[in-house]
Amino acid sequence: MAAHAKLSASGSSRWLNCPGSVKAEENFQDKSSSFAEEGTVAHAVAEAVLNGADPSTLIGTYPEKGINIPVTWEMVDYVQVYVDYVQAIPGDRMIEVRVDFSDWVSEGFGTSDAIVINRDTMHVVDLKYGKGVAVYAENNSQAMLYALGAVADFGYVCNIRHVKLAIVQPRLDSISEWEISVTDLLKWGEWVTERATLALSDNAPRVPGDKQCQWCRAQATCPELLNLTHKVVAAQFDDLNEVYTLTDEQLAFVLENKKLIESWLSAVEKLVEERLLSGGEFPNYKLVEGRSTRAWSDEGAVESVLVEELGDAAYTKKLLSPAAAEKALGKVKAQRIKDFINKPDGAPTLAHVTDKRPALGVSADDFDCFTD
Repeated sequence: MAAHAKLSASGSSRWLNCPGSVKAEENFQDKSSSFAEEGTVAHAVAEAVLNGADPSTLIGTYPEKGINIPVTWEMVDYVQVYVDYVQAIPGDRMIEVRVDFSDWVSEGFGTSDAIVINRDTMHVVDLKYGKGVAVYAENNSQAMLYALGAVADFGYVCNIRHVKLAIVQPRLDSISEWEISVTDLLKWGEWVTERATLALSDNAPRVPGDKQCQWCRAQATCPELLNLTHKVVAAQFDDLNEVYTLTDEQLAFVLENKKLIESWLSAVEKLVEERLLSGGEFPNYKLVEGRSTRAWSDEGAVESVLVEELGDAAYTKKLLSPAAAEKALGKVKAQRIKDFINKPDGAPTLAHVTDKRPALGVSADDFDCFTD
């Protein structure tokens, strides 16, 4: 496998934080998903529209070979948010441009969605079509690697001094921006070179963590992740019933690793299921039929029977939710219903201190369950 495939920009949050993951993933096949394929199609739409294509001519087409996902109006509307953002940036615009950051990462290169250069400032814009995980521009290693490559290609000719990173995630109604000087970016690049060299070495360490483990294909079989779980479950207390005797430091350690361990357990379960589905065996486990729900075998035929017997009672009617109504009406017509939408306060939920949401000022008096 080529070095650039091992140390890709898209996987940089993994190998920068856990150098040992590169070697650990060598025996795992890189599988695509419907979500990734949908994102590929959305990027093709964005490129076409930014290059002058009429969005209406793309509806129903299959712009990516081998991907059986057609372009829809919904996709076009979401992608237009990214298109509008890029077009609003003044300067010289480059779309789907190849960048080479091999000065810092062996054989490193990638494709930046959009680069706009305006005097001494370079904008690097990334479209994220997914809606499962919010992605932010601040210290985003993928965008920063693209920026390094772009600075290497255009920086000295254009005398670029500042880089503005932007990640547009329209399905989460999120546009994240962050600025860094070229001086600081190049300093970060020196650290990247050290991590890249370590990642390609035979004895690169494995370092579990939320960012690096989230998409790691070797997560389920990682011994360091198992060791971390042992520390949380076993080393922190002898008796699970004595959780109320733990110190605040011990409780914080457990909470900070809860998400990571839950993710690891899910990865282990998925690995075993895949082995059994492929015809293999696994000690003490088997595949059984899961729960299913009944469905009409011929909805058209049963509809006539139900209407004959029940009349209008054969159907149910439910008012659209605010989100569904706004989607159906579109942005302009949706203004007519905005005064009818009420959004109550969300229930208090536990979050790490680094969470961007402000802390709630609550006390026991705010809850009936705490009063006599």
